[in-house]
Amino acid sequence: MTELPLSALQLPALLVSASAAIVGLLGALHLWLTFRSASFAPRDAELEARMKVVSPRITRQTTLWRAGLGFHASHSLGAMLFGLVYAQLVWAEPAPFWQLPLLQALGLVYLLAMGVLARLFWFRVPQQGLLLALLFYVSALWLHWA
Repeated sequence: MTELPLSALQLPALLVSASAAIVGLLGALHLWLTFRSASFAPRDAELEARMKVVSPRITRQTTLWRAGLGFHASHSLGAMLFGLVYAQLVWAEPAPFWQLPLLQALGLVYLLAMGVLARLFWFRVPQQGLLLALLFYVSALWLHWA
């Protein structure tokens, strides 16, 4: 049995999908770690206890701990949304994605911004995952436009 090579349209779509899957999986893992582990808790138990009772300056309606959980959750949902939307665009509705440079640019800007944030504020796993996602995405655009 011989394998058929990927068509000129399938490889870029596959690369965008791989990029989207990486970001979506990182988001899902982040959400799971936020609510099902102590991975984002401070190593200092006293600090955690204080964060659960101290409110930020902007409002007394929440605590630093609850705000942190909300920020982690919304961050995760954004990554999962990017993954789902961009994978859907290149497979179910490919024409708008490939015909509208704005959609391609938005994906690129999102990945670049997340990569910068990962480099400045996070740790190695999200840095490497986002770098790989960015490489796949840029490769897809290059193959499509070359």
